Amino acid sequence: MVFVSRSNGVIDSVFEQLQEGRAEEFLSEDDPAVVAFLNAPPKVTSVSARQFRLQLRRAKLLDQVKAWVAQQDGETQDAFEYSGTFVKDSPMMTAGFVAMGFTQQQIDEFFSAAASL
Repeated sequence: MVFVSRSNGVIDSVFEQLQEGRAEEFLSEDDPAVVAFLNAPPKVTSVSARQFRLQLRRAKLLDQVKAWVAQQDGETQDAFEYSGTFVKDSPMMTAGFVAMGFTQQQIDEFFSAAASL
């Protein structure tokens, strides 16, 4: 048996002991919601430049992104060209994905696919 806390009805933490005021709901370890939480894939928050560019190429977005970057300020251009890591929630990433019309789910899927490369 485990204690869980929830956010918007979804389990966000699991504990072995009662966490007063935080995790007071007691569930079996084989409860489907507990199993789903414990087996969820890790959230990808960043990928290497190689992974990011390969995913852009596979998604046939590389030329479109390069064209967008070329219209941005020098710092954005340098960040795209020389960053070793691309962080999903960085201002440059957010602006680029918004400009391309990506939903949050599409961004998550893009980074998950890139992380697998």
